[in-house]
Amino acid sequence: MTKSRMIIDVDTGIDDALALLFALKSGDIQLEGITTVFGNVSVEQATQNTLQVLELAGAPADIPVAMGAGRPLFREWLGPVEHIHGDNGIGGYKLPAPKRKPIEEHAADFIVRKVNQHKQELTLVFVGRLTNLAIALAKDPSIAQKVKRLVLMGGALRVPGNVTPVSEANIWGDPEAAHRVFESGMPITMVGLDVTMKTILQEEHVEQLKRQASADDEPMVSFVEQILEYYFKAYEEHNGFYGSPLHDPMAVAVAVDPTLVDTEDHLIKIETKGKLSAGATLGDLRREQAVTNASVCVRVDSERFINHFIDVLAGSPSLQSQICS
Repeated sequence: MTKSRMIIDVDTGIDDALALLFALKSGDIQLEGITTVFGNVSVEQATQNTLQVLELAGAPADIPVAMGAGRPLFREWLGPVEHIHGDNGIGGYKLPAPKRKPIEEHAADFIVRKVNQHKQELTLVFVGRLTNLAIALAKDPSIAQKVKRLVLMGGALRVPGNVTPVSEANIWGDPEAAHRVFESGMPITMVGLDVTMKTILQEEHVEQLKRQASADDEPMVSFVEQILEYYFKAYEEHNGFYGSPLHDPMAVAVAVDPTLVDTEDHLIKIETKGKLSAGATLGDLRREQAVTNASVCVRVDSERFINHFIDVLAGSPSLQSQICS
């Protein structure tokens, strides 16, 4: 079967690194490029982390990495999320300095160029702030009708936020960018906290990965084990459980296999003005809407997703090859 052509936009912290490894190890994805943005870390650190993860995974050298926005469209960036992702975004893990370099093209220009080159073929997977895409839309609004689909990790429809009582981090981090994207007419799948908080990776899953992976993957598995140990402890301290949601990897997985989730179509509005509610993703839950702008993930087969995530990292057959068999 045809691979999914994909651009992934990351602010490479711990779960972004896991999402990248998942995409790179998947046999179902043709990765056309990676764009980076501020968020969990600075855009410079996100770019370095991304290049390091590519080298750790032995990824093809021709996968371009384009550095993007270093701050929100109109707001000040409040700094890295060290209490969750560590001082370097990957739990303090020290990877060798990357030999690869980012391309000179800005992420937004890269997105515009690639979408126009591959009309109706590219799935955009955004697992950080939507700033790069908002800039791209300002440069060329027509790309909204040329992407196959945007799958984003962000938002919360029926559940609490994770940085405020009502707002999820990626939308809260640049509400104006999110507003522009949701108003663009682009086909959107929102993979938010309604489903990601139901997929909790635990120590038993790390042990499962270690059992399944080959000796050739030992450096990657060691990296995953150690960054997850940091992540688990951070979640225990700040959220009261020892484990971690697979926020960003789920967005990549849903982009390839939408049957992992159940969705509802909603007209999602982004709150940009409220002092207490900035970044809220608001849908009218009272009645069905005649006009909608997003398919919102509301239920997930968490066991199937977690097992598939482990299988892919361990080098098991791709999802499509399993479906075809």
